[in-house]
Amino acid sequence: MAYETILTEDKDGVATVTFNRPERMNAYNARLGLEVRHAIVGFDRREDIRAIVVTGAGRAFCSGADLAAGADTFSSGDGSGRADRTADELRVDDRRAYWEMNTPIIAAINGHAIGVGLTMPMEWDIRIAAEDAKLAFAFSRRGVIPELSANWIVPRVVGVSRGLELLMTGRTISGREAAEFGLVSEALPADRVLARALELARDIAENVAPVSAGIVKRLVYSNLAEPDRRTAQRRESALFGWTTRQPDSREGPMAFLEKRAPQWRLSKNADFPEDVFAEGAPGTGGG
Repeated sequence: MAYETILTEDKDGVATVTFNRPERMNAYNARLGLEVRHAIVGFDRREDIRAIVVTGAGRAFCSGADLAAGADTFSSGDGSGRADRTADELRVDDRRAYWEMNTPIIAAINGHAIGVGLTMPMEWDIRIAAEDAKLAFAFSRRGVIPELSANWIVPRVVGVSRGLELLMTGRTISGREAAEFGLVSEALPADRVLARALELARDIAENVAPVSAGIVKRLVYSNLAEPDRRTAQRRESALFGWTTRQPDSREGPMAFLEKRAPQWRLSKNADFPEDVFAEGAPGTGGG
């Protein structure tokens, strides 16, 4: 599909999605939001795509909501009136959140990430930032509040006190500070951010069993909302036992011993053990 606000490519199991409004510092509008979702869902459905990297064209990652509509910025989407006209062509019949998908998603925050430009990557799995980038949950300074479940995830990532400070004040921090706080995994010179994210994505694509990556991702997020440790352990044990009975658990050791690249048999989606994953989950009778 030809996108208007993003670029996409894929190579050797790694997909890249690039915000492509550099003249607006990749400011977020309705079309961009729809296209990003459409692209990521499409790549997640593909069994050959093992990791997804999201970055920005030019000197910014995403400067936040496009303020071209002025006072109507938040009441009328992007102010262009185009969201309704593009919804049909970009609609996907997939209601899963990004953390419910089986593909690792890495944010290569190559420059400034403000407002939704920061809450979007908080929905993804790994974040690498430019050390001199400006990052801010600036919503309270625009008369609204942080969205995309940022009020849920940020305190769990950086702690309640630090989370409240960042979310409530909306103050700007550097990528270097974000790494010190644990908001991102690494802070690097801007010209190394995308290369590092792609390096990490290629390592996942080449060396990590796709179903194992999906299980770990989904377990971590489900456990963030699981207050009972025994329930979490029961689900983990069931999934570990399931993996030991699969061909990938034999391929992994043999590839290591034979000093060769692993040839994984299981597919991240088609072979994901949804029934086993549900064991011990609240409401399933396992608690």
